Amino acid sequence: MTGTGMGGRGAAEESASASPSPYIDTSKPHPARMYDWWLGGKDNYPVDEEMGRQLVAMDPRIPGIARANRAFMQRATRWLAASGVRQFLDIGSGIPTEPNLHQIAQGTAPDARVVYCDNDPIVLAHAEALLRSTPQGATEYIQADVREPAAILEQARQTLDFSRPVALSLIALLHFVPDEHGPYDLVERLMSALPPGSWLMLSHGTGEFTPDRARVAGDLYESRALSLALRDRVDVLRFFDGLDLAAPGVTVVDAWHPELGERVPVAGEGPVPIFGGVARKG
Repeated sequence: MTGTGMGGRGAAEESASASPSPYIDTSKPHPARMYDWWLGGKDNYPVDEEMGRQLVAMDPRIPGIARANRAFMQRATRWLAASGVRQFLDIGSGIPTEPNLHQIAQGTAPDARVVYCDNDPIVLAHAEALLRSTPQGATEYIQADVREPAAILEQARQTLDFSRPVALSLIALLHFVPDEHGPYDLVERLMSALPPGSWLMLSHGTGEFTPDRARVAGDLYESRALSLALRDRVDVLRFFDGLDLAAPGVTVVDAWHPELGERVPVAGEGPVPIFGGVARKG
C-alpha cells in the first residue's frame, strides 16, 4: 500500500474505486452508522436510525455526547501533532466526518502520515474521503477488525515507519469489544508493536454515572445481536497500564484539555458518560 497526496491516487483508492461495491448488511444496525446518524450524517439506514432513536429516547443527550467524543478526538489529535507526533494509526475510524483525523493532524503537521482501519464495509465505500492527504503527508485505509491486530500491524507497516513513534487511536471502539474477546490483550498487542515514544489515544463509554440506563441500553444492543461493554473508570484505566498518562489523566472527554469554542455542551444533568485519555509509551 502507498499513501496518497492531493495530486495523486494511492493503491487503496484505486482498488476501492475499481472493485465492486462492498456488501453492506442493512438487516441490523451498526454502531458506526448509528454514530453517523447522531452526528447528522447521511450514511446510515432506517435500521440504524430506528435503534438510534430508541437510544436517544433513553438519553436525549446522546447526539451531544457523540459530538463531545468527536471533539475530544480532534483536541487530542491536535495536541499530539503539536507535541511532535507525525504518525497515527486510527482503528475503528468510522464513517468519514469532516474534519477527519488526518485533516486535524496535517493542519498542524502537513507531513503527518495516517492509517485508518475499520471493519464496516460502508467505511470502505467512503474511503476516498480518508485518502485526501496533503502532498507532504500520506493516508491509507485498511479493511480489518480490531480483533485482528497482526493483520492490521502488517498492513500499517507499509505506510508507517514503526521505528518512529506512532499514535494509536482507539476512539469509542473498545466498548464494543466484550471481555471474552480480550480487549486489554488487544491493546497490549498493538502497543507492544510500537516503539518507545508512541502514544495511546483512547475514549470509552461508561455506565458508571447511570447504571440503570446502561443496563437497558445493553439489553437493547443484545436484542440486536450487538455487543456493548460499558466500563467504569477503573476498568478504562487498565487500558493504560504501563504507559505514562498525560494530564489530566483519564477523565470525562469534555474535561480533557477543553479549548475555547470547542467544548461541546451536553444538555441535561450529569457528566458526559465517556472517559478519555492520552498516554505515552516509555
